[in-house]
Amino acid sequence: MAGHRIFTTSFASIYELYVAKVERKGHTRAEVDQVVRWLTGHDDAGLRQALDEEIDMEIFFARAPRMHPNASLITGVVCGHRVEEISDPLMQKIRYLDKLVDEVAGGKKMTSILREPAARAS
Repeated sequence: MAGHRIFTTSFASIYELYVAKVERKGHTRAEVDQVVRWLTGHDDAGLRQALDEEIDMEIFFARAPRMHPNASLITGVVCGHRVEEISDPLMQKIRYLDKLVDEVAGGKKMTSILREPAARAS
């Protein structure tokens, strides 16, 4: 998938599509921000800077402070591809984010979306 068009698409334009998708389903921009920060390690200032500078997806992920260690727990199908089987690292990161946004739009609980461990019974 080297040189895929999405790599050079601005993060800001994709982000606005994410927000529109979740808002159509009754969810919020804050929820999109939460999953973006969780996955990439960007803080609010870093996220805002990425949006203001209109950097592309490749640069956005290259500048990510750290991918969440539980990102590999994200599984499922996005755009007809199983995210856990995508071989291109950048495309996989993009599809991880797509999957998280899909889960927000679908109304999944945030604890599940963020792959938090289940509370242990006492």
